[in-house]
Amino acid sequence: QVQLVESGGGLVQAGGSLRLSCAASGRTSSTYAMGWFRQAPGKEREFVARITWSDGGTYYANSVKGRFTISRDNAKNTVYLQLNSLKSEDTAVYYCAAALRRTIPTNYDYWGQGTQVTVSS
Repeated sequence: QVQLVESGGGLVQAGGSLRLSCAASGRTSSTYAMGWFRQAPGKEREFVARITWSDGGTYYANSVKGRFTISRDNAKNTVYLQLNSLKSEDTAVYYCAAALRRTIPTNYDYWGQGTQVTVSS
């Protein structure tokens, strides 16, 4: 079992920044990758970014590339998502997720409860 707890969401003006955190506990040693997803009201959940736990390799959705940065702190078992140049369309509940195995496409086994990000225009 892996437990994930997100934090850092809030209300920010367009153009502003936020940093989200996802603290992992439990069987984190078996984690292959961590990802961030988001779900806006009335829309399906969408992929935002992913980081491979061992080598730090990253992958981003086109909609956030160049604005968001995913990173990890292995010692703290924590993954971060730095959100810069925020737009109103970035408003959503942001979720982190953990994948235990390398699959194509990546299959996520555990999910956090989500943190709300609201961008005012």
